[in-house]
Amino acid sequence: MLNMELGRKYAKAIFELACEDDKLKEYGADLAKVQQLYTQCPELKAYLCNPNIQPEEKKSLLREVFEGGVQEMVLNFLLLLIDKRRMQVFEAINEIFIELSNEKLGIAVADVTTVEQLSAAQLQELREKLESVTGKQISLREHRDPSLIGGVVVRIGDRRIDGSVKGRLAAMTAQLMAN
Repeated sequence: MLNMELGRKYAKAIFELACEDDKLKEYGADLAKVQQLYTQCPELKAYLCNPNIQPEEKKSLLREVFEGGVQEMVLNFLLLLIDKRRMQVFEAINEIFIELSNEKLGIAVADVTTVEQLSAAQLQELREKLESVTGKQISLREHRDPSLIGGVVVRIGDRRIDGSVKGRLAAMTAQLMAN
């Protein structure tokens, strides 16, 4: 819980800086680069979060890896996280930053769960339908679940649209049991 509160505080700070500089997408892309490297290289995360390693050594590594590759303000933000010993909450910061920027840009994230991967045409059709229903730009995140049997389940925020065979069978079962 504390990590999420800290993450929210720092995410709001970098979000407000991004809005001031009118570089919301650029900052988001840079934070995504850092997150990707964090995910691909767990040693980096372990190194940056290790309290036994001096902050100057960590900052030197960050400069070496990211200088020229990310916005200067984003690099300075990362260096601040090192100074404040907050790199362990970077993933929460990035997650909250994405939520804040999506809200500002009018983007809704739709989690789409299917049995098999949808084709590009099917994804585009689904995106267009969801955009017309929500009135927002839609970003799709795909998931697989073989237990659905067929169809699709879409979750946008707290809204769930179940068009799966499994969901329909469950609804039919409930209706039959009620009678």
